[in-house]
Amino acid sequence: MAQHRRANSSDQDSAVYLHLKDKGHTFEDCNVNILAKEHDCFKRGVKEAIYVKIKKPSLNRDFYVFRRSVIVGAGYIAVEIAGILSALGSKAALLIRQDKVLRTFDSIISTNCTEELESAGLDVWKYAQVKSVKKSATGLEISVQCSMPGRKPTVRTIQDVDCLLWAIGRDPNTEDLRLDTLGLQLDKKGHIIVDQFQNTSRKGIYAVGDVCGKALLTPVAIAAGRRLSHRLFEGQEDSKLDYNNIPTVVFSHPPIGTVGLTEEQAVIANGRENVKVYTTTFSPMYHAITRRKTKCVMKLVCIGKDEKVVGLHMQGLGCDEMLQGFAVAINMGATKKDFDNTVAIHPTSSEELVTLR
Repeated sequence: MAQHRRANSSDQDSAVYLHLKDKGHTFEDCNVNILAKEHDCFKRGVKEAIYVKIKKPSLNRDFYVFRRSVIVGAGYIAVEIAGILSALGSKAALLIRQDKVLRTFDSIISTNCTEELESAGLDVWKYAQVKSVKKSATGLEISVQCSMPGRKPTVRTIQDVDCLLWAIGRDPNTEDLRLDTLGLQLDKKGHIIVDQFQNTSRKGIYAVGDVCGKALLTPVAIAAGRRLSHRLFEGQEDSKLDYNNIPTVVFSHPPIGTVGLTEEQAVIANGRENVKVYTTTFSPMYHAITRRKTKCVMKLVCIGKDEKVVGLHMQGLGCDEMLQGFAVAINMGATKKDFDNTVAIHPTSSEELVTLR
């Protein structure tokens, strides 16, 4: 069992105290793993700040849905939460600083996801930033400035808000650990700098997960931790996590699946003349008899004469489930010809990826 407490100003000899116990014995000079997670950030510069407590509904009562909810942010957490609240019946608004969500994703994903959110009835405020938050008798009043390029900035107020969520990023929770006194190197945001084997700048101290600032996903932290354990305790000296081609899913409506390089990243790394992309857009058969039809978009990013597939990006029904198998193929170095030589499963959305021309 490991216990850790933060150091305070009176601690002179060490920034972090760790007590490792096993069957009543205390171990010293042992390897130390830093387990501090990241913490959420609130927007800096909001004129008036108040504390907001979100009411937790009782499981013994009818399900409680926020009448009016506002989510600030354009990342995957903001997109997921906004979609959930909207689907549950809340009048939801998503405030983003630019004109699209998921801007670090491939352009086909960021464009389509923004369109799907708006099509589903979500109120997407573009080029928007929160200026102030006030409490009223009927909820929160949120003042929002919209600065659309080429137009004069406008300020509008969203009233009667009973759920305000900030999803604008996370900073590493390392500030109070005084890791510099241990000789650990941090980046400008406070992430712990590690090498490919999760070694920090001090021998015997390792870090895994979001605190390292790379691929902030739970399965990534688990995979890195397992490989570190194999190296430290099972003698597998070359055990390390390959951070390339990590599959990622966004549980939006419909879901997103992506693995590998975006088209832009592939062009930067290989040159436009060496990159070829294949795309498709269609409505899944599931929507054959429905009034509202979500789109499914897919893109393969290939490089070189053999058209090695280095990126796969898709959004549509079932894309979250179908990604895992395609990620295996891409990790094995699959080419466009390998995709073409695979017999399609009909009728499915996944067959589109092996019939792209």
